[in-house]
Amino acid sequence: MNVVEYGGMTAEHFQTTVHAFQRRRPFQNYVVELVSGDRVRVDHPEALVVRAGVAAFVNATGAPVIFDHEGVSQVFADSPEPPALRMQQ
Repeated sequence: MNVVEYGGMTAEHFQTTVHAFQRRRPFQNYVVELVSGDRVRVDHPEALVVRAGVAAFVNATGAPVIFDHEGVSQVFADSPEPPALRMQQ
């Protein structure tokens, strides 16, 4: 069975969606959820690069994550932490 049948995005839709999130002003964190259930939290507008449906993400420690549009189930705005959780950290 093809991954796309489980909700993968087209290359064009993925790229358009990511560019919209990158251009938001002020920038707000967003999440790329993979069909595996893993999530990539994008915390900087230049932390994720997309070309031809393939994405390269570099987290704050410099560790790369590479995935393609077929492995993406959704992209959504990251919810801010409730004040109680921020105080506990």
